[in-house]
Amino acid sequence: MFDRLKKVFARSETQLPQAVPPDAVSEWAGTHGFSYSSQGKGAGFVLTGKVRGKPWKLESGAASRDYIVGEELRARAALGINEDAAVLIMNRPLKESLEKRAYAIYTDTLQTTAAPGLPEEMRWLAMYEEFGWSSVVPEFWERYAVLADRRDNALAWVDNNLAEMLLHWPEPGPDPTTPFILMLLRGKAYLRMQYSPPTIATLQHAAIVYTSACDAALAGLSTDIPL
Repeated sequence: MFDRLKKVFARSETQLPQAVPPDAVSEWAGTHGFSYSSQGKGAGFVLTGKVRGKPWKLESGAASRDYIVGEELRARAALGINEDAAVLIMNRPLKESLEKRAYAIYTDTLQTTAAPGLPEEMRWLAMYEEFGWSSVVPEFWERYAVLADRRDNALAWVDNNLAEMLLHWPEPGPDPTTPFILMLLRGKAYLRMQYSPPTIATLQHAAIVYTSACDAALAGLSTDIPL
């Protein structure tokens, strides 16, 4: 499936050193059945579409987390899957950085409460256990960490296809240190990543990764009962 998706998007994967013009994003979105809207000059854009009839939204804009530098890509979809399932995919350097921050706060005897404005991702690291399994290539575990409330939920969502997509970004693309989070929580799917480099190829692949992750969640964690 991954090879087929690469061929579908290959014609428009133009490598650009700077942020792509809105017209290029709009044209690409229309070609692939997405809706595009601008949030104003310099304020980013919004893409919308559906996966198995479930609407999703992906937008660009100023970073809403202090661990992201520059522009951010974030996405959200209410999938209606098992609301008890919580699974988080995070690039390892970001996980290690947040863990160090949490430890520093914990060991600071002058700080008795958590400082305001700290990202909730630090709380997730404390809540969920990290899991791994041998059916996914070792390179994936070197770059990413998978945390979940239950191992079964992680296995139901993170398959080889999703792992391959997360490993093979177009060149030049996000490197292993680029902040990246893909998450299932309370029946919804979320993406948050640093838009770096801000090219149409990065955007395209992020959209492929996110919609494929939504599809995998609907396939593996749906609460719908077949008729």
